[in-house]
Order: sequence, then C-alpha cells, then structure tokens
Amino acid sequence: MMHVLVINAAVLALAMLVLWRIAVRIGDVSFVDAVWAGGMAGLALLTLAQVGADAPLRAVLIAAATTIWGVRLALHLYRRWRANGEDPRYARILGKAKAEGRFAIAALTIVFAMQGVLLYLTCLPAQLGILAPGQGAPGALVAAGALLWLVGFVFESVGDAQLARFRADPASKGKVLDTGLWRYTRHPNYFGDTCVWWGIWLMAADAGLPVALAGLIGPVFLTFTLTKWSGKPMLERGMAKRRPDYAEYVRRTSGFIPLPPRK
Repeated sequence: MMHVLVINAAVLALAMLVLWRIAVRIGDVSFVDAVWAGGMAGLALLTLAQVGADAPLRAVLIAAATTIWGVRLALHLYRRWRANGEDPRYARILGKAKAEGRFAIAALTIVFAMQGVLLYLTCLPAQLGILAPGQGAPGALVAAGALLWLVGFVFESVGDAQLARFRADPASKGKVLDTGLWRYTRHPNYFGDTCVWWGIWLMAADAGLPVALAGLIGPVFLTFTLTKWSGKPMLERGMAKRRPDYAEYVRRTSGFIPLPPRK
C-alpha cells in the first residue's frame, strides 16, 4: 500500500510542477480550482490501475464515485475560468507578488505546492479505500456512503447549474440568487461537495477501522475548508460588498445545511 501512495504523491508533484509552469507563462493560476477536482479523479484512477484486476468491488465503486464527481466539477470549473478569466481571489492573493516580480515563486509556494499537498490529503480516503484488500460483497457502509455521495452529487450539480443560468441572465446583474436549492442553503454546491467526500469516506471505512481513521483527515479538512477557511467565509465577505441585498439573504437563508427559509 505504501509504495502506491508514494508513486501517487510523485506523479501528483510532477503534474503540479508542469501546471505551475503553464500558470507562470499565462500569468494566471485560477485554473488550479479545476485541477483540484480533476486531480482527485486522476489519483483515484491511478490507484485503481496499480491495484489491477484483483481490485474488489468496493475499490471499483470508490474509484467510479471519485472520478464521476471529479470530472464533472473539473469541467465545470474549467469552463467557468475560460469564460470569466482570472479569479478575483487569486488576483488579491498574488497581486502584490506579481507587481514586485515574484509571481513565479509565489504561485509555486502559495498555490500549487499547497494545493498539491491538500489535494493529496483530501483524496486520501479514496486512495486508501481502493488499496485496501476486500473479499465478498460490499457492506452496509458502502451502501450508506454511496447514498450520501449521490445526495451530495445531485446538490452540487444542480446548484452549479442553477447558478450558471442565473449568472447568464442579464436581468440578474447585481441580484442575489435565492431560488431553487439556493432558497434553502446559501451554498448548495459546498454542501454537496461535503456530502460527496463524507460518502466516499464511509465507503472506504468498509475496509476497516485503520482505513477509516487514516482517511478521516480528508472529509474533516474539506468540511473545515468550505465552512471556516477559504470557501464560505471568503465568498460571503465578497458578496456582502458587491450585493446590497445579500445581508437580507443571509438573514433568512441557512448558511450550509439546507433548511426552510426563516421568515
């Protein structure tokens, strides 16, 4: 198991270096968000390929769940980047370094190196779940995890589609999306993302307690990131400045877990 994890880390590091050089050439790192999702799909498939034909059904299901989620989200984020250009978050983070001629080293250390490490750790439950030996039919944890994954995938996919339609409508300029899933949570995509990875962790936990404990860092870190660090807090600070109606939307709408709107 360990040698596969080392190979995965080496391949990911090499890929991040190549992508870093591309980012330096074009002067924009924003496509790294698509790399985050696509990289996890890539790690899952790389792990499954190294297991080979002896992979148990649980491993195949985990690899499929990770790949389906990762490819959809990567394509969505890549198309958004191509349409909108540089993400304001990265412009703020790297703006000073770019002005001072330190963009290359800042992009490597602050963005690609850090994203690579965090991507690898977040994807750990998928890697471990695929690598763990197994015999017989998957257990109840796999079924529960698959159901939670499905809930998350639907929430994230539908939420992203609703937001894309809203942004494409000129009449929505300056307004806040408060219909569809966005009526029940301010972040259906983040909620869905979290459910997906807790679902994958549950599927991996079917392999036993050591895998469950070792892979726990993935969904715990992702939940913290989306709710307390660079996801929800950073996005909402920007929305509060740009959208006059956002404060009222926050008052009546759940911050994460879908709930009926407050009166």
